[in-house]
Amino acid sequence: MAVKLKIDENLPDEIADLFARRGYDAVTVADQGWRGMADPELWQGIQDEGRWLVTADKELADRRHRPPGSHAGIILLRLWPENRREYLALAQRAIDDVNLDDAAGAVIVVTDRGLRIRRAP
Repeated sequence: MAVKLKIDENLPDEIADLFARRGYDAVTVADQGWRGMADPELWQGIQDEGRWLVTADKELADRRHRPPGSHAGIILLRLWPENRREYLALAQRAIDDVNLDDAAGAVIVVTDRGLRIRRAP
């Protein structure tokens, strides 16, 4: 069964296409009409679906509130200043460098300087 991902509304929709081309089940928040949903409600919906969250929202990826192992997984794309092309490059780095099947429950932070994986203890 393919890893399932939800691409947050703060990222380009094309990120879902990048993951889908690699065989992942990737949908966007917009695909489900979830734009503008409050974070707690969004998070619960993602958890109910058993999906990874791909986001640029540091609060949604905060390990103090969502520690590794307490969810399917989170990929945080960190970029400043924000731009579409670089977000796509960060997402591609995550796809190329991490096998999500082997990283279930992890919090993965991807920046222009590298990638960190935080797993459950």
